[in-house]
Amino acid sequence: MKLKLKYLLCLLVIALSYHPSMALNHIKTPKRLKIGYSIGVASITPQKMQDTKSAGVDYLEVSLSSFLDKNRKFKFTDEEMMEKVIVAKKAADDAGVKIWSIHMPFSKDIDLSLTDESERRNVVALHTKILNYCKILKPEVILFHPSYFLGLNEREQRKKQLIKSAVELNKQVKAIKAIMVIENMLGYELNVGADRERPLCRTVEEVSEIMSRLPANIYAAVDMNHIKYPERLIRALGKRLKSVHIADGTGKKENHFFPCSGEGENNWVEILSALNEVGYDGPFMYESAYKDVKDFLPCYNTLYQNLLNSKASDSKL
Repeated sequence: MKLKLKYLLCLLVIALSYHPSMALNHIKTPKRLKIGYSIGVASITPQKMQDTKSAGVDYLEVSLSSFLDKNRKFKFTDEEMMEKVIVAKKAADDAGVKIWSIHMPFSKDIDLSLTDESERRNVVALHTKILNYCKILKPEVILFHPSYFLGLNEREQRKKQLIKSAVELNKQVKAIKAIMVIENMLGYELNVGADRERPLCRTVEEVSEIMSRLPANIYAAVDMNHIKYPERLIRALGKRLKSVHIADGTGKKENHFFPCSGEGENNWVEILSALNEVGYDGPFMYESAYKDVKDFLPCYNTLYQNLLNSKASDSKL
């Protein structure tokens, strides 16, 4: 009886000493992410990079698509292309801006999943050449689209071709000390008209399936504009997620709305919660419409504060 009384007294002391604020001490504050944005290689100038750094932006995703024409031909000589990436790298380095990733070219003809084997090999050769220029930029991540639009009823064959291309190119990516990521694509419906299907990696299930068939050292990127409820894909990928594209949308079009514009439907508290849950530590990489680089950091700060407010509110329930 005395032991029971002592136990009850202990519980009473604990209850009386408890204050709601104590609960907050046990909630780990979500990690803040660095800021980045996508830019064409020709737009990386000394002044642009100085403005970028002054705006609190530390990372870039660089596109080299301007090197190619619509027929998959290079517009410039090797010397000219090498000079362009050297100039871009110096401008970024001088300003203290890091090149995080390269967005590799893509089109109907620049497709890793082409079923014609000779054409697929040509695409792999094209990417291999571009990786020589990427090496100068020293990115951490090389991002590829999984496919362009598909013909009807060829999805499984296209998956096999994508996997073959990715495995081959991953050797080249690792050789320049980077990692390969495959981006999810817009695909809320399977068919586009009567004779086309949407690209590979169009749903959570399809991304998960394709990633399970790829080597463990090939990773994923999530474009928040390409899928309704991107947080579901983030959580499904877990540690396999290594890069992101930040934009708002509806999951039905290539909107690429600025996240703080109020034009899209994304739940940014859920997205940031999911990124934190899976331990994502890459940049918050904007690939969206914007007016000024000065808008990037304040927008992220707003989204991050909304996340903190939500967690504080949840802790009081």
